[in-house]
Formats: sequence, C-alpha cells, structure tokens
Amino acid sequence: MISLPLLLFVLFFSALLLFPSSSDDDGGGDAAGDELALLSFKSSLLYQGGQSLASWNTSGHGQHCTWVGVVCGRRHPHRVVKLRLRSSNLAGIISPSLGNLSFLRTLQLSDNHLSGKIPQELSRLIRLQQLVLNFNSLSGEIPAALGNLTSLSVLELTNNTLSGAIPSSLGKLTGLTDLALAENTLSGSIPSSFGQLRRLSFLSLAFNNLSGAIPDPIWNISSLTIFEVISNKLSGTLPTNAFSNLPSLQEVYMYYNQFHGRIPASIGNASNISIFTIGLNSFSGVVPPEIGRMRNLQRLELPETLLEAKETNDWKFMTALTNCSNLQEVELGGCKFGGVLPDSVSNLSSSLVSLSIRDNKISGSLPRDIGNLVNLQYLSLANNSLTGSLPSSFSKLKNLRRLTVDNNKLIGSLPFTIGNLTQLTNMEVQFNAFGGTIPSTLGNLTKLFQINLGHNNFIGQIPIEIFSIPALSEILDVSHHNLEGSIPKEIGKLKNIVEFHADSNKLSGEIPSTIGECQLLQHLFLQNNFLNGSIPIALTQLKGLDTLDLSGNNLSGQIPMSLGDMPLLHSLNLSFNSFHGEVPTNGVFANASEIYIQGNAHICGGIPELHLPTCSLKSRKKKKHQILLLVVVICLVSTLAVFSLLYMLLTCHKRRKKEVPATTSMQGHPMITYKQLVKATDGFSSSHLLGSGSFGSVYKGEFDSQDGEITSLVAVKVLKLETPKALKSFTSECETLRNTRHRNLVKIVTICSSIDNRGNDFKAIVYDFMPNGSLEDWLHPETNDQAEQRHLTLHQRVTILLDVACALDHLHFHGPEPIVHCDIKSSNVLLDADMVAHVGDFGLARILIEGSSLMQQSTSSMGIRGTIGYAAPEYGVGNTASTHGDIYSYGILVLETVTGMRPADSTFRTGLSLRQYVEPGLHGRLMDVVDRKLGLDSEKWLQARDVSPCSSITECLVSLLRLGLSCSQELPSSRTQAGDVINELRAIKESLSMSSDM
Repeated sequence: MISLPLLLFVLFFSALLLFPSSSDDDGGGDAAGDELALLSFKSSLLYQGGQSLASWNTSGHGQHCTWVGVVCGRRHPHRVVKLRLRSSNLAGIISPSLGNLSFLRTLQLSDNHLSGKIPQELSRLIRLQQLVLNFNSLSGEIPAALGNLTSLSVLELTNNTLSGAIPSSLGKLTGLTDLALAENTLSGSIPSSFGQLRRLSFLSLAFNNLSGAIPDPIWNISSLTIFEVISNKLSGTLPTNAFSNLPSLQEVYMYYNQFHGRIPASIGNASNISIFTIGLNSFSGVVPPEIGRMRNLQRLELPETLLEAKETNDWKFMTALTNCSNLQEVELGGCKFGGVLPDSVSNLSSSLVSLSIRDNKISGSLPRDIGNLVNLQYLSLANNSLTGSLPSSFSKLKNLRRLTVDNNKLIGSLPFTIGNLTQLTNMEVQFNAFGGTIPSTLGNLTKLFQINLGHNNFIGQIPIEIFSIPALSEILDVSHHNLEGSIPKEIGKLKNIVEFHADSNKLSGEIPSTIGECQLLQHLFLQNNFLNGSIPIALTQLKGLDTLDLSGNNLSGQIPMSLGDMPLLHSLNLSFNSFHGEVPTNGVFANASEIYIQGNAHICGGIPELHLPTCSLKSRKKKKHQILLLVVVICLVSTLAVFSLLYMLLTCHKRRKKEVPATTSMQGHPMITYKQLVKATDGFSSSHLLGSGSFGSVYKGEFDSQDGEITSLVAVKVLKLETPKALKSFTSECETLRNTRHRNLVKIVTICSSIDNRGNDFKAIVYDFMPNGSLEDWLHPETNDQAEQRHLTLHQRVTILLDVACALDHLHFHGPEPIVHCDIKSSNVLLDADMVAHVGDFGLARILIEGSSLMQQSTSSMGIRGTIGYAAPEYGVGNTASTHGDIYSYGILVLETVTGMRPADSTFRTGLSLRQYVEPGLHGRLMDVVDRKLGLDSEKWLQARDVSPCSSITECLVSLLRLGLSCSQELPSSRTQAGDVINELRAIKESLSMSSDM
C-alpha cells in the first residue's frame, strides 16, 4: 500500500514532466524572436566582417543556431545562449535588439571596430554571465542599468573611449569575479560600493582619469588577486590595515598616481604577493621590513618616490628581502635612499636578474660579496656617492649585461678580470676616479656595443684590443684622462661606431687615415690633445659625420675644401690650431654659427661673418695656378676617355659584324663572357633556375677554377630585354651598385653586356651566391619544400631586420650618393651562409640629386615604384621616389617578418590590410597575430612564469609590431628614419638576448 506522502511526491514529479515551467518555455515565437534580434544586430553594422556573417542569411525554424558565432542551448535548442564574435572585423553600433535575447549568457564582441554607446537594453539580459566588449571604440558613459545584471560574473570594457563616472550600481553585481575598465577616459572616484564585490578576483582600472582615494571597503575584498590602478590621478594615503585582509592578493600595480604617506606594515600580511609596483608616487618614510614576509615576491618596484634611508636601521628592509627566494627584480631608483648600502644586498636571492638603486644619495663602498648575485644581468648604481674600488668578487657576475656605476666617486683600477664578464653589452663607468691603465681584456667583451670610460684618471695608451670588439657600435668614450701615445690605426675596424670621444687627453701623432673606414661615424671628438699633421682627406669620406671637434691641438696645413662637401656636417670646431690658407665657403663653412676657427693666426677668406683677413694676391695666384693645372688635367683625361670610347665603339661594331659576342665589365671586376655564363648555368637550364621576376630570371652558376678568377658559386641575373624598361632596370642596377659597398648589400661580381648565339642583345649581372636563399623562402616556404621544416627564431628575425635597416641607412645617408632602393620586400632580402642579410635587386633604385633638401628628385624616370603591398601609398598618386618610401616598405617587411603573413595575403578579408591585421596584437592578442611557428616558441617562454625575462619576450614582439606600424605610417614625414630604426632594433636585440639566454 502506497503511503500518502509518497503518492503526492509521484504526482508532483509527473506534473513537472508533463507541464514544463512557463518561464522556460521554448515556443516557436521566442525562437523566431531570437532570429529577428540577430538579424537586427546584423543590419546595424556598417561592415559585417567579410565572411564572418556570411552564414547569417538562412531562415527557418532553428536555422539561426547554425550561424557563425551563435550557440543555442541544450534544454532549449532554439534559444541563443552565447553570441561570440570576437575579432570578426565588425564595424557599426551594438543594436539594442540584442536585449531581446532573453536566454543569453555570454556576449563576446571584443576586438572589433564597434562604436556608439553601450545600449541600455542589455540590462534586460538577466541571465547574462559574461559581457566582454574590450578593444572597440565604444563611447559615452557606462549604463547604470548594467547593475541589474545580477548573474554577471565577468564585465570587461577595457580599451574603449568610455567617459564619465563609474556607476556605483556596479556594486550590486555581487557575483562579479572579473571587472576590467582599464584604458578609457573614466573620471571621478572609485565607488565605495565596490567593497560589496566579495567574489572579485581581478580589478583593473588602469589608464583612466580617476581621482580621490581608494575606498576603504576595497581593502576587505578577500578574494582579490590582481589590483591595477596604474596611471590615474588617485591620491590619499593607504590605511594602516590596508593589506591585512587580502590573503589572496598576488599582483599590485599602483604606480604613476599621487599617493602619499607611508607604506603600511600590513603589507606583510599579503604574503602571496609576487609583483608589487607602486613607484612614481609620493610615498615617503622608510620601507617597512615586513615586506620581507612576502615569500613569493618576484618584482619589487618603488622608483621615483620619496622613500628614504638615512641610518643603518632604515635599511632593515633590504636584509628582510633576503627571505624572498624568488626575487628577480628590485627597482629603487630616483628616491632618497642614503647612508651605506648594507652587505645584505649580497645575500639577496640568487635568482635576482635586475638591481637598480640609481639616482639616490648612497655613500660608502660596494658590498664586498656582491659577486654572489651570480644571475644578475642589470646593475645600476649610477648617480650616487659611492667610494672605494670594485670588489674582487665582481668578476663572478658572468651573466651581467649592463653595468652603470657612472657619476660616483669610485677609485682604483678596473680589474683585468673584468674581461670575464663576456655577456656585457653596456659599460658605463664615466665620471668616477678610476686610475691605472685601461685593461686590454676589454677586448674579450665581444658583445659590448657601448663603452663609456670618460672623465676618470686613466693613464697609458688606448689598448688596441678595444677596436676589435665586433659589436661596438654606439659609443666609445675614452675622454678626459691622461692617455698618451697616438690614436691606433686599428680604429678603422670600428666600421659601425657612431660616437668616438678621445678628447682632453695627451694624445699625439697624426690623425690616422683609417678613421675614414668608420662608415657610420656621426660624432668625432679629438679636441684638447697634442695631435699634429694635417686633417686626413680620408676623414671627408665620413658622409654621415654630424659633429667634428679638432680644437686645441697642433694641427697644421690647409683646411680641406672637401670638408664643405660633407652633407650632414653641422658642427665643426677647428679653433686653436695652426691651420693656414683660405677658409672654404661651402657647406658647413657657409654658416658662421656652425663653425669655430678662432685661434688660427694664418687663415684668411671665408664668409664675411667670420671677419677674417682677405687672402693675399700671392695666395690667390697660387690657387688660380692650381685650378688651371686641374683644368688641364681634366681636359687631358676627358680627351683620353673620348678616344677610348670611340675605340671601344669601333671594336664593338666590328665584333657585331663578325657575330662574335662582345663583353663588358665594371671597373674593378673580372671580365666574363656569354660562353662562360652558358657553361656555368648548364645552358640556363631550369634545374639552375633560382627565381624569376618582372625584368629577369636568376640562375645558379658554377665556375671551375680554370675559368679565371671566379672559382665559387654565383647568381646570374639574365635580363628579359623584351620586357619594357628592363634595359633601364639593368642600367639603374649597374649605376647603383658600381660604387656602393656595404656588408648588408648584395655584392656585384661583374656584368656581361654582349650578344647571344642568335645575335640578340644579351645582358646579365653576376652576384655573389646566397646559399640560404631569400627571407621570403624562409617566411613562406612551399608546402612541398623541405624548407618548410626550417624555422627562423625571433633572434634571427631581429638580426635580419637589423641588417636590412643598416643597409637602408647606408644607402640613404652614408654612400657616395643618397640612393632610394624603391623595392624593399622579403624576396629581395638574401641570406648568406652565416644568415647575414643582404639587400639585393636594385633594378628600380634611384640615385637622388644631392642638394635637394627633401631628397625627392631622381635621376631615373622609370614609373614603377615597388611591389603591391610594399609600395608606399604616396607612390600611388604620382609622388617621386624618396627615402620615406623605402622606410614604408621596410615597415611592412617588419610586420611580415613577425606575423609570417604576406602584405597582400589572399586570406585577408576584403578591406583588411597587414597593418590592420596586427593592431589587435598591441591590445592583448599578441599570440593571435605573430607567426605560428614563432608563436609556439613564444608560448613556451610566456608559460614559464617563474622566469623573469618572459615579459621581455612579449615586449620584444610588441616593440617590433609598433616599429613596423611606425615605419609604415601613411604620412611620409611621420615615419621613423633608418638611424632610429637601428637604435630601436639594437635595444630589442639586447633585450631579446637577455631573455633567450636564461
């Protein structure tokens, strides 16, 4: 017999099965309403993402559930529960009709181009759990009605243009775990109602205009793990118990605000903090030693504050930090720390990679055992009052990459063991009292690109070993010492050095002519020495020289007229020497504010503003005789040249009659015949074909030793003379490469201008062979090619881009004449056996007319100006070739190298360019845009959270994307110049090396 309670239960359960709740009814009308809401949303879009919404055109019962981005429920199979259209290239407004999707739980529209306001109607979505609208262009205020979405757990509105105050009604969203409102223009204060968000784990309010104090209730959200209020106008002090109730807190970002007062000792209660960055505020007092209770601490950044240390006890926090075994970065620069640096610094975590206490008032000696920090990569103690010498343990810092101890009172000699720091890239010890000789072991530091030893008390000679450092390219400063002897001729090995300072020493002898081999030298300071002799003519080969100071020496002779021909020379100091004769009036000499020549008793002439005596008639006659002699010589040479040309033409004519192939060669290059090229390329067979372009085909050539001087592999470019303008391309390439030499330019071996076996004109250019092909081959290998297995690492890609930038800088500013390449692209970047990049294919190049300030006139009249996708936009409207155009193409090349996408990739949706494709990578979606192969490597780095350089890898990739976008801006004058590109890439390469070596 069934009991009454059991019978009632059975009847109630049966009723539930037979009569479902009306609130969950899935009637056809509601499903149709969802479809109409979606179609209304689609109709509100100005651009529908190409193929993204192409499927949104079928109708019928439940068909909308098959549309892209639409997910329907299981219990209610025709009701929309998720709408996910992230990164779908949508533009337009968010339709209020989405408020009719009453079953919606997830609305994800981030990384699009949506604009307008957030519709109030979204507040009707009472089941909504995730509202993600990041990275759009939404404006207006955050609707207060969103506070009605009580089921919401994630609200992300980062990186829009939202304004106004944060509505306090958001405090009603008690189930919220993630609240991200960063990178808008929000103002007003942080609502105190946020203290009700007891489940909140992630709170990001960074990069807004918020003001006022942090409400006390926020310090009681025990679930908070990440707290970001970077770069606002927040002020006030932190309560003494601020961190007492935050046991889950892991990351704190509060820098660049207006906070003041002390750091509360309660910080020790938040023992799980791994990142604590509160710099660029007005915090004062001493750092509480309780900070050492944060056992998981990895980054401590307190720079640019009023924090101080005066007595020994004030440094107790440093001793306490020795308990933090995971500590990797300590930044205390720009504060008011004084007294003696405690020995406990040497006992900090062995995982420490960065220690900066620059710009303080620290005195005393460096800790004796600082060498215990064996993994230290960056040490900055500059601008303090440190005394004593470098401790002997310093030689243990074999991972050190940057050492800056300049502007202190350090004494003693630089130990010879400093040569053990083979990873060092920057060495800045200037403005101290170091003495003795400069150790020759500095030559062991092959990665150094900056050495600054100036303003010390070194004696002896400049060690020649320094000039053999291959990476040395930025600054070599050995000024303001008591150095003697001559400037070593080995200075010519520093091909890429930008600044050389050897002023204010006791150097003697002549200026070595080898200095003319320093191709990238821009600033040369040799003043206040005992140098003698004349100014070497080789010095005028430095086309990029901007500043030259030779004052206060014993130099004599005439001032070379060719100094006035140096296009970039803007500051010239020749004062207080023994020069004589006429002062030139061209170039830098035409501006009295740019030259200094006082203290030379026997000079004359020059521009009137110099107020020099007029040159005597005798000297004028001498000059006229010299000019007359020069004219006679020129006439004789010209006459001989004319006769030689007539002879060559006559010989060529006779050879044509006999149908014997004629051959010409560039000056300084070996002769080569058509017959030799046929043999070397196996009759120009397809098996030797390397590639084909608009104006010619390139073949691999193999020469036997008996064929003359050429004994190695070469690349032979055979011109398609039937193609219009191919002959002009040949002429342009020959003219460009005739006198241009650089390690990153393809070297021309010779040319052949002859006739083939059929009597047709034949023209070919022979280059050095590049065994590793082109950058295009590596970035876009054929699917059936073994090259698909090859992979360029991030370090290799940055190195290749740096090589190309150096080539452009040389072409634009440092060659015999300014040259615009006009066709920079990945297929024209060739890689030798050592993976050194060489720019080739100068068939479209322009030699710019000197004297044009904009450098936009060209000696070529060819109309083609590059390849689609790479060519600058101004070329499309008929603008003449310019260096700005090359930089645009280079910017596209940078983006292509990082993303692995061609600039005119067929997978791009209509209207989407490579520039637009990479933009999401700057807003949190980095791995979505970088090359898949590169992305896999980067993900491994990024997942290693316990290794500090992880963030550096991300920053390198972002910096490369920003560089590519900066170089490829629409306005030519806004594009970054090649010299600045080089500096940026060197910094990226250094940062990358720090990360990849860990």
